[in-house]
Amino acid sequence: MLHKVAVIGAGRVGTALALNLKEKGYPVVAVASRSPSTAQKLAEAVGAKACPVNADAARVAELVFITTPDGSIAPAGEEIAGAEGFRPGQFVAHTSGALPAAVLQPAKDAGAAIFSLHPLQSFATPALAVERLPGSYFTFEGDPEALPLAGRLVAELGGRLFRIDAASKPLYHAAACVASNYLVSLMHFMYDLAEQAGLQRESIFEAFSPLIQGTLSNVGVVGPTAALTGPIARGDADTIRRHALAMGSRQWELYRILGLYTVKLARERGLAAEASAALERIFCEVKQHG
Repeated sequence: MLHKVAVIGAGRVGTALALNLKEKGYPVVAVASRSPSTAQKLAEAVGAKACPVNADAARVAELVFITTPDGSIAPAGEEIAGAEGFRPGQFVAHTSGALPAAVLQPAKDAGAAIFSLHPLQSFATPALAVERLPGSYFTFEGDPEALPLAGRLVAELGGRLFRIDAASKPLYHAAACVASNYLVSLMHFMYDLAEQAGLQRESIFEAFSPLIQGTLSNVGVVGPTAALTGPIARGDADTIRRHALAMGSRQWELYRILGLYTVKLARERGLAAEASAALERIFCEVKQHG
């Protein structure tokens, strides 16, 4: 028999979880959120009760997901515990990639099993979250007795589960930020350079997409070291110098930091010491103006 589910926090992750679990047959019985209208909208979509108080939602569920922003997870848990919303036999989870399950200690003190279940996915909008959650990887950390439940849930969502210890979560989440958030920053940087070079902004992604997708595919096939191509990989200091002369100081500051890291990668790939030293000398220059 599938557990009755409550979702505390009707944002992108909470919405994606509630709708996908409902589709897989889980009875989503209650929704609570900081915004009553948002809670009501999600509750209507899954046939649940919209609760104005978090503890009321938790009280009627066997599996409670707290899908609020990270800074609100512990306060929500404390609030629910203070109102006796947790009980023995319950499972209580949050979906933060950075925080340990232990931030839900008040639920554990009330007899519930606690865990974190983080979807390794990027959710730019609620609609994209609903679409992309199935098939994602999820990381589990928390009480061992919650692992079978988490494994079944992820399997039913078509995803894959791997375990992580609490001490490793900050580095794991930093890796996720590099893969997602910093990739967006790099794309923004690329847009600025391409637009400055004369490309129309609306055509930039279409023009560069084959290069981006091909690079990601290469990394998946041969790994990041062997996938490196371009002027740094071949030790072309003259080309890098031309890049430097064309950029403003702020552009160059980011470009050179990335370049220094890439020189290290090129050395791993076999770039000669003399060539890497020449590149490093260029990348260590700091522009004062421009």
